Amino acid sequence: MKAIVVTDQAAGTAGMKLVERPEPQAAINDVVVQVHASGFTWDELTWPSTWTDRLGRDRTPVIPGQELAGVVTALGYGTTGLAVGQRVFGLSDSYRGGTLAEYVAVEARNLAPLPGDVDFTVGASVAMPGLTAWQGLFEHGRLQAGQSVLVHGAAGAVGSMVTQLAREFGAYVIGTGRAADRQKALDFGAQEFVDLDNDVLEDVGGVDLVFDVIGGDIGKRSAGLIRAGGTLVTIAGPTEARPADGLTIDFVLVSDRAQLGEIVQRVRDGRLRTNIGSIATLDDAVAAFNPTERISGKTIIRVRPVSNTRPSMHAAGRRCPDRPATRCGPWH
Repeated sequence: MKAIVVTDQAAGTAGMKLVERPEPQAAINDVVVQVHASGFTWDELTWPSTWTDRLGRDRTPVIPGQELAGVVTALGYGTTGLAVGQRVFGLSDSYRGGTLAEYVAVEARNLAPLPGDVDFTVGASVAMPGLTAWQGLFEHGRLQAGQSVLVHGAAGAVGSMVTQLAREFGAYVIGTGRAADRQKALDFGAQEFVDLDNDVLEDVGGVDLVFDVIGGDIGKRSAGLIRAGGTLVTIAGPTEARPADGLTIDFVLVSDRAQLGEIVQRVRDGRLRTNIGSIATLDDAVAAFNPTERISGKTIIRVRPVSNTRPSMHAAGRRCPDRPATRCGPWH
């Protein structure tokens, strides 16, 4: 199968290569998915989990990518809840990655059904940002209707999801970013916008919740904006910033099938828009991840042609380890 691989952490995305790799096999509780679309998190190649397994052992060459949408072609031993031929979307484990490829093996619990009226590119673009926004706002931030939320990077893939979900929940949303992002942030639902290069962040006054994707000095200054009992939620890594009378929560998302279902339902009924900056083929993925111009929004790799929505026939009848052939039969 075709896949993007990396071997040199220092080279970053410039070190990506398109190569041929063996197709993955389904382990216990896995499914093999024929990938139709894949996403990639911009700083993924800086994560320790991208380069080692859970015991710290090197696992290069690595196929990166965690976000995917596609069709199940095989089930591993003990796998329940999904079926061969089913459309799915979700995330792979960060210690496994592998979605920038034609096939990937993923724990079934990390995937959710993708409705037939939702395009694969949309499914691949919504899982990571959607879960991050959902968990940051509702699980960690404990957002309440009527509260005010300051969303850093409101025009980005995560920030735009945070903005839309917070607005739907009845919050007052203030977005931040570069001057060029103002209109996009407002289009996604921000009621005010702060240009971090030219406006004074502290002029915002007090807010109940800050959702920080930037960190550094912006994160520290944001802590001073938190009202009593409020929360600074961050995905930018551990921080020393602490509100005087509130909480700072640094979190890493976990995959959740029920939450993925809530998110994709909002996409279907128009309450939630994805933020796709560009779409490229797998053959053009290396160039797409090394753009010559700034792209606002998520880059999605369309692994299979739009017109071909079925698994290829070479996947039909594949046997899974220790399972009867009936569990891995052809797509009907």
